[in-house]
Amino acid sequence: MNDIALASPIRLKTDTLIKNRLFKSAMSEQLADRHHNPGTGIVNLYQRWAEGGIGLCMTGNLMVDRHQLGEPRNVVLDEKSDLEQFKKWAKAGSKNNCQLWAQLNHPGKQVPSFIHGQPVAPSAIALEGSLQKNFKTPRALQNGEIENIIKQFSCAAQLAKQVGFSGVQIHGAHGYLVNQFLSSRHNQRQDKWGGSLENRMRFVLSIYQAIRQEVGEDFPVGIKLNSADFMRGGFTEEESMQVVEKLSECGIDLIEISGGSYEAPIMADGTGKKSSEQREAYFLDYAEQVRKRVKTPLVVTGGFRSGKAMTAALTSGATDFIGLARPLALDPDMPNKVMQDESFEVQSRELTTGFKALDKMVLLNMSWYEAQLARMAQGQSPKLNLSEWYSTIKVFMHLGVFAFRKRRA
Repeated sequence: MNDIALASPIRLKTDTLIKNRLFKSAMSEQLADRHHNPGTGIVNLYQRWAEGGIGLCMTGNLMVDRHQLGEPRNVVLDEKSDLEQFKKWAKAGSKNNCQLWAQLNHPGKQVPSFIHGQPVAPSAIALEGSLQKNFKTPRALQNGEIENIIKQFSCAAQLAKQVGFSGVQIHGAHGYLVNQFLSSRHNQRQDKWGGSLENRMRFVLSIYQAIRQEVGEDFPVGIKLNSADFMRGGFTEEESMQVVEKLSECGIDLIEISGGSYEAPIMADGTGKKSSEQREAYFLDYAEQVRKRVKTPLVVTGGFRSGKAMTAALTSGATDFIGLARPLALDPDMPNKVMQDESFEVQSRELTTGFKALDKMVLLNMSWYEAQLARMAQGQSPKLNLSEWYSTIKVFMHLGVFAFRKRRA
């Protein structure tokens, strides 16, 4: 057991000092302008979180390829970006001694068909189940295209450093492209990028090494990694631990543990294990096993609601940071409150329109929280009794306008 409090600072190997153990995990903001630059709203939102006391704040995913987007209003960071807008974002989100890191991502096959008619992936394997209606079968990437995507990640990392972000995180979870390469279910290539786990992890290791070469040894680089995909034939816990060990050997600064994908959204719904419910943490059991293998600082994200459970997770030694996402959409001041009073707890409720198929279609467990982010971006407070129908209608209005623009483009 460790004598660590939520307010305890921690220093990474890059000599980066993070003022406390509370970590804002990435959430989709959908607040980019029509050129995929961060708008005024996103600047307001991240300043609000910084003022709320979070120690390390992760952006929502910044796409490295403006032609391959996971959602209509994703922010893109590349050579065409308006860097002045990013500088405003980085400055606002770094107030109150907050560390603001940029999460870098490529969606791979998880591109809705109304955004792009031809997504790419390690192999030409479609998403399954009801998702087939909304996502096209991807085209398998050619070797040269893979190398180019690696360069896009390193370019975005260099730009993130240039505009003032404190670090970057590779998004290697939730079924996006890096996760697809790691999964034998989605990656059935027969070349150096597929087959054995050694080959399947080559993509993420190449991205890390390319980023490190661009940003240097003193700039923090982290990763968000699935503990497992929770799908038959997918990325397993044992494989995940081997990847963690390899990344740790290579010098990665911080590892955030999550799980699931669009096909199996464990990150939103929980693992269903009794131990997870009791400890308020979906992936803490996995983290305890990882801790036996590596000394790299760990973040466990998913499920935390009370200061008591957060402190217990820290003192157990299984994790170095408490990852928070949806609680910060309900109360941006939660970090300050929970550090002052361990009994503090964020109250949430089960969300439904009354129609399960509709809830799943609009990803209600995500879109309702996005509506809360939009309120904060406009200078309003979260509204805990916000109607599920309000956020559902906003989704349809939003997607309809975007689809129309795409047809006209």
